[in-house]
Amino acid sequence: MKLLKIKEIYSAILGESRLAGWPCTIVRLSGCHRRCVYCDTEYAFRGGEEMSVAAILEQVSVRRWHTVLVTGGEPMLQSEVLDLLAALIEADRQVVLETSGTIGATPLAQVPSGVMRVVDVKTPGSGLAPDVIDWEGLGGLGPADEIKIVCCHRDDYEWARDKVIGAGRLPDAVPISISPVHGELAAQELAEWLLADGLELRFQIQLHRAVWPDRDRGV
Repeated sequence: MKLLKIKEIYSAILGESRLAGWPCTIVRLSGCHRRCVYCDTEYAFRGGEEMSVAAILEQVSVRRWHTVLVTGGEPMLQSEVLDLLAALIEADRQVVLETSGTIGATPLAQVPSGVMRVVDVKTPGSGLAPDVIDWEGLGGLGPADEIKIVCCHRDDYEWARDKVIGAGRLPDAVPISISPVHGELAAQELAEWLLADGLELRFQIQLHRAVWPDRDRGV
């Protein structure tokens, strides 16, 4: 039996992406091969409970929500996540996968059809080098997927802007959202930069952080 290492499963309000605001079930997998400087889920780097796909589906069913977010850590480190994603689609759930889209994990192209892939493209301020980004995998994303870019400061914003309007490597057909690092870059500043440059990007903040500002887990 294939098992996945699960850190937590809980009900929440989806905090990011164009589905932000919808009630959902979050399935958080353990483990991550990256160490972004602004990571807010370091507790998911290790530990967790081994669970079968059937056991996870049972936990999802108890919570009833139509939308399921599969995240981490880095969920694509566990290849068995593909079985879970396929099973959730088969169970008629709206499935969102949040991933860093970096090399060293299961390729984005292997994600089952019907899953919305939300890929967190890492800026230089994240502490990760651009060469760890799976640029080829990003090229396979489509209109049903989403790219999100989290900015630590002005340099990150300019990097993102160049990837969008310059000779960058972000696919044209994929919706892109941009957001500030919580507690590090003022949302107002980022919004004003966006408007000043006329960028057609979706501005967002971490909605769950606004609703539960004093909680670090279960949101």
